[in-house]
Amino acid sequence: MNTQNLLVELFVEELPPKALQKLGDAFASVLADQLKAQGLASAASVVTPFASPRRLAAHVTGVADKAADKAVQQKLMPVTVGLDASGNATPALLKKLQALGADVSDPAAAVAALKRAQDGKAEALFYDSVVPGASLQDGLQKALQESIAKLPIPKVMSYQLESDCELPGWTSVNFVRPAHGLVALYGSTVVPVKALGLAAGNRTTGHRFEATVSPVVLADADSYAATLKKDGAVIASFAERKAEIARQLAAAAAKVGNGARPIEDEALLDEVTALVERPNVLICQFEEQFLDVPQECLILTMKANQKYFPLLDAAGKLTNKFLVVSNIQPEDASFVIGGNERVVRPRLADAKFFFDQDRKKTLASRVEGLSKVVYHNKLGTQGERVERVRAIAKAIAQQLGDAQLVQDADQAALLAKTDLVTDMVGEFPELQGIMGGYYALNDGLGETVAQAIEDHYKPRFAGDALPRNTAGVVVALADKLETLVGMFGIGNLPTGDRDPFALRRHALGVIRMLVEKDLPLELNALLAGAVPAFGDKITDATAQLSDFIYDRLAGSLREQGYSTQEVDAVLALRPQRLALVEKQLAAVRAFAALPEAPALAAANKRVGNILKKAEVEGPVDAHVNPELLQEKAEQDLYAALQRFVPEANAQFDAGDYTASLQTLAVLRAPVDAFFDDVMVNAEQLDVRMNRLGLLKMLHNAMNRVADLSRLAV
Repeated sequence: MNTQNLLVELFVEELPPKALQKLGDAFASVLADQLKAQGLASAASVVTPFASPRRLAAHVTGVADKAADKAVQQKLMPVTVGLDASGNATPALLKKLQALGADVSDPAAAVAALKRAQDGKAEALFYDSVVPGASLQDGLQKALQESIAKLPIPKVMSYQLESDCELPGWTSVNFVRPAHGLVALYGSTVVPVKALGLAAGNRTTGHRFEATVSPVVLADADSYAATLKKDGAVIASFAERKAEIARQLAAAAAKVGNGARPIEDEALLDEVTALVERPNVLICQFEEQFLDVPQECLILTMKANQKYFPLLDAAGKLTNKFLVVSNIQPEDASFVIGGNERVVRPRLADAKFFFDQDRKKTLASRVEGLSKVVYHNKLGTQGERVERVRAIAKAIAQQLGDAQLVQDADQAALLAKTDLVTDMVGEFPELQGIMGGYYALNDGLGETVAQAIEDHYKPRFAGDALPRNTAGVVVALADKLETLVGMFGIGNLPTGDRDPFALRRHALGVIRMLVEKDLPLELNALLAGAVPAFGDKITDATAQLSDFIYDRLAGSLREQGYSTQEVDAVLALRPQRLALVEKQLAAVRAFAALPEAPALAAANKRVGNILKKAEVEGPVDAHVNPELLQEKAEQDLYAALQRFVPEANAQFDAGDYTASLQTLAVLRAPVDAFFDDVMVNAEQLDVRMNRLGLLKMLHNAMNRVADLSRLAV
């Protein structure tokens, strides 16, 4: 069996840039997986994806020209069906064998070649055969069709190919972009496969303007990248092209000097990598007068509209220089630089115009306009929403601070959404909040309110910063709670991967603020306190929303490295102060390491089950009459509880959860003795209820930090 390296390339019209890397990786991985599934490639085969604006390709090492033959055993039918009383083949068996291609000219010989084996309760007949391994051509044809069919195409195009049959006409093809070339090289040999109406060859097309030859002839599979680079002026590898752009960006910034650095934006770098085949970074500039506009506006318009890389100085402030990644390398780049500078100027002028116009009206004067902006058909306008956020913010601020905090939070909540009706945010929705902060400073509202307005959307994503001041935290909490309570109240819940109102992100934002800001607020009280702001627009879904938030918290804690058992034990108690959860987890982890922990966890589980059964008939009171304690073991357990529980409770109340659980660890011996020597369900009712009360007292003491039964294996 011969093995060589394989190269497959699809040459197409410009692919969607935001999907290019995913398309390239998918094309290569599915192609290789299909070859491996057919035995033409092995687990040791190395797969290298290539993706440029006009091509998808894959290089696979160690591909066989033919897969090994495969022995297959197939169950035919029960012996009682396949053979008659004399042991001869029945018509049903002969028909089955014939369908499988077996020689049935001599039925006796055909039966003798079969195997008999037990299959469940009955004996069955089995047929052994050898399936020929796939040839490279057949296997690659199948793999190519699968890799094309399974591409994660954002939007399919339909186009026509001229029919290659005798009758005139057109064949319709569906693909991400019209395809114009197919390469399939096994070593230096062309594999005659077809796809999308194209026959494979050894020729491809290079750069539109800078290829030295056209077409580019590929000598073999291994020379693909080097030949394309030399003759076609194309860097075929997405990763190599991205690294080259990053290198050139850094070099150009160093050339500018003064600590200049290009803005870090991985998504922009990926998109630009998907737009060029031969990157050439050029330094451009714009007039310094535009720097009077907030830098977020200028950065966004350069990145979003022009795919430029703005340059920041050593202090992180925007400069009037920017970097362009060109797809051509002319001897004189001045025309390219001048053209890009002319293109960006009106974009920046628009941003300056919007900024100047917006500042002619105060944020306060825009509040009324929010009553004309629909938020949700069941929840009313943005104006109504603002009033709800104000009510929630006021209640939170009163718990966290003084009259000044209440005033600052109320003013920020009133004005936080007003930038939605400004020209700048109308053009660049991504700047909502940010522009509100700038306009608040322009209105003379002070830094506290301005920061609160800017920060009230935070955290916008995982890892984002939290609001900088307490007023900002209050308004951000109120804003997220309004969204969560409102959406749950109208039954608009996330499903599967659909979450159009980002409720999962809002829940995580609430959790982060409560935890990282160590806020003395109780979760259920927060949720319930937000409901009245909606009047009769919603139903109270506080319980469901609470479960949703605890689910998000559980996921977050597991991602931080806590075990499922640890998280379940703490969250089973539905702790209201989320800021204390990590201390509780640390205490549970320390307790679980104690030698007494497994026995106490198991006993706790047993106690819980006993009480659950007993409480079916009515609640069990955690009260013990010492005079009814008959057995020494129950007397000893009661004495131990009297001695150690007050100490453990004092440690718990002081916030030392670890010490509290370790104090209770001494109960292991009396608890074990109790279950060994005492029958809980005594016939005498008062004795039975007294013992249940003792267990209830034990259960309450043991489960203040966490539900320890969740630690039982």
